[in-house]
Amino acid sequence: MSDERPAREGPATFREVFAQVEYRAVFAASALSWIGDYIAKAAVTVLVYRETESVALSAAAFAVSYLPWLVGGPLLATLAERHRYRQVMVTCDLVRMALMVLVAIPGNPPWLILALLFGTTLANPPSQAARSALMPLILTGDRVVVGLSINASTGQAAQVLGYLIGAGIATVNPTAALLINAATFGGSALLVRFGVRDRPPAMTAAHRSHLLRETAQGFQIVFGRPVLRAIAVLVFSAMLFSIVPEGLAAAWAAEGAGGDLDTGVAQAVIMAANPVGFILGGLLVGRAFSPARRLTLMRPLAVLAPLALVPALLDPPPVVVAILAAACGFAVAGLLPVANGLFVRALPDGYRARAFGVMASGIQIIQGVAVLATGLLAERFPIPAVVGTWSAAGVVLMVAAALTWPSREAVDAAVEAAGRVDSAGTLPHSRRPRTPAQATGAADERSGERSRHSHAVT
Repeated sequence: MSDERPAREGPATFREVFAQVEYRAVFAASALSWIGDYIAKAAVTVLVYRETESVALSAAAFAVSYLPWLVGGPLLATLAERHRYRQVMVTCDLVRMALMVLVAIPGNPPWLILALLFGTTLANPPSQAARSALMPLILTGDRVVVGLSINASTGQAAQVLGYLIGAGIATVNPTAALLINAATFGGSALLVRFGVRDRPPAMTAAHRSHLLRETAQGFQIVFGRPVLRAIAVLVFSAMLFSIVPEGLAAAWAAEGAGGDLDTGVAQAVIMAANPVGFILGGLLVGRAFSPARRLTLMRPLAVLAPLALVPALLDPPPVVVAILAAACGFAVAGLLPVANGLFVRALPDGYRARAFGVMASGIQIIQGVAVLATGLLAERFPIPAVVGTWSAAGVVLMVAAALTWPSREAVDAAVEAAGRVDSAGTLPHSRRPRTPAQATGAADERSGERSRHSHAVT
């Protein structure tokens, strides 16, 4: 892990990031599996609906991918800390490939399809945690931030592309779409196996305790340290409102469509706007500004993100709604990779995957709560009023988060402190010998006085 201070680094370039052979392998594997995932999501909803003619079961097939993060994301992500990252990623890809082949078998009853899909998605938390923890071992300094920005933008692009391809193929042959997804997992496994160097586990057997205790330490390190906690608040707040236009797009389009746009086109425009804005923001902010300037822009962008949606109060037409959603996505994209990069660099190696599990699970829960809450409010009040008021509350929340943001000195101290922590999670000046479990706990308590940053949103 690099211990350089962000302020003293020059801006990394895309060329420098892609010059790393291992990063190219991880990037290609991730993009391939992401596109396959979204193709499968589109295909599965069509397949289940054809078999059952039930909207509820079709929606359940789509929503099942979020369940592992809600019921056990941090616990599953902790497993990635115990094993070699490459091994975890390859194994998860092969498991998902095999299960998707089973899903594609014609004639499967809906309950079996849902069960197999749930089993497939159980591999997502450890796989993503391993990939996230691997990033700072492949890239150093500002390259980490640029690499994370590229990954985030690629993920958004994969969502749009995967849905379009999946919907097109699924209308003709859902089975073919599912087999394509299985093939993408196989390709991802090959890319990682032969393109990524094998490394020892971040947590050796000697330093293991109980899986639940190790998972709890992930929560302690995120919420028990001032800077990590500050970034968690910032990231969760951004997710609390940025997802709302996408979540309410169908109803919003039905109520506000008119002019040259029919309801379907209006919904597509609103849903695609935030990912498009995110792609542009991630690439432009990550490349156009120096590391120091990006740190300075974090707080203004945090406030701008919900502020961009406040004009929804004026009940604009769908095209304007899409522009507002794109502006929100642009601001969020400028914020998240910087927070992610700081998180990665400030965390000791032995905590990265666990902290990722905590943050990723929190993001899934926050997004679900936001869509559910605004959906319930929209049953009683007009959607523009709900979105505008919800976003105005987000502005207040973000202003409070910005005003309580840790000082630059605290941020730099957190990054430097992480560089002094060894892979066992202990500080170098322990006063007396401890058992592995005691040493890990001591590191949490002593570095809890310092500031740190967050990484799990990729």
